[in-house]
Amino acid sequence: MEVFVLVFNKRSLFLIFLVFVSFFLTQKVTHVSAVNYTKQNRQVSSLRAERIQKHLNKINKPSVFTIQSPDGDIIDCVPKRKQPALDHPLLKHHKIQKTPTRMPQMMEKERSVDVEEAANVLESAWQMWHVNGTRCPKGTVPIRRNTMNDVLRAKSLFDFGKKRRSIDLDRRTEKPDALGTSGHEHAIAYTETSSEIYGAKATINVWDPKIEEVNEFSLSQIWILSGSFVGPDLNSIEAGWQVSPELYGDNRPRLFTYWTSDSYQATGCYNLLCSGFIQTNNKIAIGAAISPLSTFKGNQFDITILIWKDPKRGNWWMGLGDNTLVGYWPAELFTHLADHATTVEWGGEVVNTRSSGRHTTTQMGSGHFPDEGFGKASYFRNLEIVDSDNSLVPVHDVNILAENTECYDIKSSYSNEWGTYFYYGGPGFNPRCA
Repeated sequence: MEVFVLVFNKRSLFLIFLVFVSFFLTQKVTHVSAVNYTKQNRQVSSLRAERIQKHLNKINKPSVFTIQSPDGDIIDCVPKRKQPALDHPLLKHHKIQKTPTRMPQMMEKERSVDVEEAANVLESAWQMWHVNGTRCPKGTVPIRRNTMNDVLRAKSLFDFGKKRRSIDLDRRTEKPDALGTSGHEHAIAYTETSSEIYGAKATINVWDPKIEEVNEFSLSQIWILSGSFVGPDLNSIEAGWQVSPELYGDNRPRLFTYWTSDSYQATGCYNLLCSGFIQTNNKIAIGAAISPLSTFKGNQFDITILIWKDPKRGNWWMGLGDNTLVGYWPAELFTHLADHATTVEWGGEVVNTRSSGRHTTTQMGSGHFPDEGFGKASYFRNLEIVDSDNSLVPVHDVNILAENTECYDIKSSYSNEWGTYFYYGGPGFNPRCA
């Protein structure tokens, strides 16, 4: 009997091993490589190719100087008054605003952060096209050139450069940013105030999360919102960093902007892929790769993003770091945001297509849960909003939300050095997240 039991157990172990191998093969996880992002196996009709080229000719403006980036990007130095933004019908008579009439004023002394214990701030050479020291001449703006392959990776020419709606409007609730449907998942902190909001600021460390599918993305950003979450008129201004193989053809984190005035239906786009956002800076290319990056248990690198409404002209300006102006979203583009914002959100978002019949392995932030803390998890620190007096006000209370804490989570706290801050993110698919 003992011999039989021994043989039976060995056989059971063998069978269990076979089941495990079979499960592993069916659940195999792979991350698409940068090489595969640009391969186009389908045939493109001459009519479609002609339409795409016509669109590219429209958004790739003639340049006075071209810079080849080490990562393969081509940066065109386009005369400021010839940039795509001014093709927008609402901006036909728009005069470019050189600088905002006023910068937001700090109500408190800027908190000093110990760089050795905290993070290195990305300053001079923080985009990959900066590596060789070349910059665009004054009077021009750097614009990442778009290619036929960029468009072909999109679902359609109409979808190129656009966010897909993260919620069905018929199913939306009065909650921040389209929570949880159509495959979009979030880990965010958000304001809940009756006061009018005129901007927001935060410092975000930059990582390179792994993306499983070409049409998935992972981003970390600030949302400036106004309008109804349950209707088709939500206005949103967004900026941060993202990894999007579909949009850029690789897995590098890139500085990005976005806007919409109709709940992501038809208006707005990423970066400068449609008319709207007016760039004023000749040293920062929106959509260009960020370098260096934070490393696990290593150095942390972060960027500070400020978005605020010019109190006189009404345009929504974007700044990076200390007083570096990038450009602005003209007031003419918006309905509700032509006045003020009602909600600010800070945090991460991913797309989960469940293409393998399970939750995606696309990571949010660093790919690690917030409980792991500094040097391991992603963070937003020094959260602030701009009030009606054009003053930067530290945020003392935020609400936090994550749809599935077993996949991506968020934990907020407060300190004298970092003000209100939070760690967020996660690995996606894991034994607890199916």
